[in-house]
Formats: sequence, C-alpha cells, structure tokens
Amino acid sequence: MKVLIACEFSGIVREAFAKRGHFALSCDLLDTEIPGHHVVGDVRYLLNEGWDLMIAHPPCTYLCVPGAHYLHTQRDRWSKLSLAREFFMLFVAHPCPKKCIENPVPHKYARLPKYSQIIHPWMFGHEISKRTALWLYGLPRLVPTDIRENHGERYERTVRQQQAGRGKTSNSVWYAAATAKERSRTFQGIANAMAEQWG
Repeated sequence: MKVLIACEFSGIVREAFAKRGHFALSCDLLDTEIPGHHVVGDVRYLLNEGWDLMIAHPPCTYLCVPGAHYLHTQRDRWSKLSLAREFFMLFVAHPCPKKCIENPVPHKYARLPKYSQIIHPWMFGHEISKRTALWLYGLPRLVPTDIRENHGERYERTVRQQQAGRGKTSNSVWYAAATAKERSRTFQGIANAMAEQWG
C-alpha cells in the first residue's frame, strides 16, 4: 500500500509499515529522527497524492483536555483552537478510503466528531498509561496485542480514585516523559499493531 503518516517526526509508525513492505512516507515540520522516506514541510501539499491509507497525528495542544482551562485565561487561545480544529477536520474530510486520526481525548470546546476507540500503551506491551483516542474511517478497531494485566487493573483503580476526587495517575505518560516532544512519540507496540492489523 501507499501510506501517508501525517505530522510524524519520529518515524516510528512509518518504519513499522515500511518493514512490512509498504511504501510509507512521513511528513512533519520537523526532520525525521529515523532515516527513511520523510518530507519536511506542510502536509497539506501531500494530501492529494492517491494514498491508500493515512494515519494522522495533528497537533493536540489546543484541542485536548489538559489545555482546556487556558481558554479562560489566555486571550488568543480561542483563535488558536479554531485553527487547530480546522486542521484536524482536513483529515476527517479527506477522501482517503482508510484513515486513522490519533489524538488525546479532546475537550468539549473543540467540537470534534466522536472518536471510535480509546487505547493505552499498556494494551500493546508497554507499562504505561496514555489515554489516546482514535478516529477510524474504513478501518477496524485496533485489537490489543500484549495487555499488561496488572498495569491495566492498577490504572482502572486509579481512574476510579480520581473520579472520587482522590489521587493522581503517577505512572501516566505525563509524568514518565520529560517533554511534550517525548510525549508525542507513538509507542512501538502501537505502531506495530497498526502495521500488522491495517497493513
């Protein structure tokens, strides 16, 4: 297949598909961390190149739940939210027959379509929680490949405690990774599952 990985600098998802014999191209404003087929620039110039599958990771800063409170404290936040939503919706409207859009769970002000699935890295062999939403079009839901049972049970217990107003998810990716750039990288287990199940 001809696969576009939009807004990916790491090369992790791209290389998972390339290793399985597909032509995979990543595009981002940053250079790739793993050598391979990569374009530095605006992905909008590549959208109409006849892709069979597209996996998009649009910027989430102004769309996801952790940033919602800034809408009421930063004057320019609403205009940035509008631009971020417009960019996200480019992928939703794109006619590619098979596509996945990946982002953290959005806040209500983003007014995004309902996501198809929620996944965590601990469903794919990693001892970490990162609640990630997938918008799927022409693709089946991603099936967990290596569930870390203890971690999953521990995470669900922590969620219940949070809902009751107690505790934090200390093993969350937000605490485990030092920077936003590190947090944005796709986990290898998830990338492998995407390539195996959708490729």
